[in-house]
Amino acid sequence: MRIGHGYDVHRLTEGRNLILGGVRVPHSLGLDGHSDADVLTHAVMDALLGAAALGDIGRHFPDTDPQYKGISSLKLLAAVRELIYGKGYRISNIDVTVLAQKPKLAPYIAQMEQNLSQVLGLEPGRINVKATTEEHLGFTGREEGIACHAVCLLEEASLRVVPLRG
Repeated sequence: MRIGHGYDVHRLTEGRNLILGGVRVPHSLGLDGHSDADVLTHAVMDALLGAAALGDIGRHFPDTDPQYKGISSLKLLAAVRELIYGKGYRISNIDVTVLAQKPKLAPYIAQMEQNLSQVLGLEPGRINVKATTEEHLGFTGREEGIACHAVCLLEEASLRVVPLRG
């Protein structure tokens, strides 16, 4: 088994859509970034890449490359899925925490989980998304940005368990 942790943060800005887990969340501000700036999906990708010792999303999808300008992060997640499965791993589960003062995300979480499950080819219940405020503390509490943590567990698809002798 291999454990990965991902963290991402993006500044809130005017004139952008707020995309989280592939869901357009109604809000007066969106996240600034080269792609769609989906901080949730970016954290998931980094967790998966980290668990497989494949670096991070900046290595695979640099923000200096014009082909990624405005791209859906779900498309990038599909590419990460292929990298993970190509190395012989399968995803056991993913747990995500979004840190945002506003907007309230509870009405959108089920769709976020469904989007991630579909792209990764996972059955429902293997991905958990939750959101919390930071009680008006820090940059997320001041509504300057949104941050996200993700952890995942990968298993080697061909892993064989050798019984202990004793």
